[in-house]
Amino acid sequence: MLIKRHELLAAVPGTARQVHSFHYGPSSASGKIYIQSSLHADELPGMLVLWHLKQRLAALEAAGLLRWHIVLVPVANPLGLEQVLMDVPQGRFDNDSRENFNRFFLDVSQQVGDHVARLLTDDPDDNLHLIRSMLLEVLTRQAPATQLQSLRLILQTLACDADIVLDMHCDFEAVQHLYLSPEFWPQIEPLARYLGARACFMAKESGGQSFDECFTLFWAQMQARFTGRISVPGFAVTLELRGVADVGHGLARQDSQALLDYLTHVGAIDGLAPEPPGLLSPPTPLAGVEPVVSPYGGLIVFCAQVGDYLEEGQVVAEIIDPITDRVTPVACAREGMLYVRSLRRMATAGMTIAHVAGPRAYRQGYLLSP
Repeated sequence: MLIKRHELLAAVPGTARQVHSFHYGPSSASGKIYIQSSLHADELPGMLVLWHLKQRLAALEAAGLLRWHIVLVPVANPLGLEQVLMDVPQGRFDNDSRENFNRFFLDVSQQVGDHVARLLTDDPDDNLHLIRSMLLEVLTRQAPATQLQSLRLILQTLACDADIVLDMHCDFEAVQHLYLSPEFWPQIEPLARYLGARACFMAKESGGQSFDECFTLFWAQMQARFTGRISVPGFAVTLELRGVADVGHGLARQDSQALLDYLTHVGAIDGLAPEPPGLLSPPTPLAGVEPVVSPYGGLIVFCAQVGDYLEEGQVVAEIIDPITDRVTPVACAREGMLYVRSLRRMATAGMTIAHVAGPRAYRQGYLLSP
């Protein structure tokens, strides 16, 4: 194993932060896996999963069983991890810029495409390698202006030449679910099966230039610009490892084993992978997700649990005003699985208190939470 330390741009003199990456297997391997956790710094289940995975990969490396280069970044956001206000973690948004840490990654497709346009050959594999090399070079030449920009650039550079990119998050109270681009479902389906994902959301572009989509959209643009001249690139997927309180060794061991099974399945680890279990739920469009909104402020009393399949018009929660005694039932407008609900139990007017995964697309435009 090789440990690398990547220095963030210091916001003020006398301060320093680093991103630590852990590298396993042969660096010159034909394949590369990149896995990070806690880009939203208060989302910690993935951090424990990667701690377990580090131990397992070290043993596999010592046994000579790693065939691909595997990079782990268990603490992807030291900047956000330090943002604690009055004992409440503030890991989703940067305090200075007020930007979501998982938005606004760089789009350098125009620059890379212009550089390689005259250099491509008739060999799709050579062209893929050329574009990856140029992508790495272009990212390396970037000069970040802020500490947040330097954090994003470090992570994007570490992952840019990977065949598989896994970005590990979690939600408030939630079932295990994934976000992916639909063209990569055949490659990702075994991962969903090993993890026991209860929902898989597909979108070509959800908005915001999130970490996973900065790779997905880059390769989509390269393939559109150089049609038929590039072999199939890698893919990125976001893993939502249940809810923020689901930090425990039992679940972490279960998830790390699922990842090891998947890495064996794709050939990154030498061995025979077990047959993937049955798929728990078919993939659905991200545009079919319904945000359930409270029209009033008040106490939230949920009437449905995460994982429940709801009928159209079914009550999700009651909003109780303890002063006027008004009780307002809040129902979903469409059928689907209640896959996440808020941790808060006091709603404000207009607050999204839950999300329901419907089978049919009906939304468009920006599809992500803020």
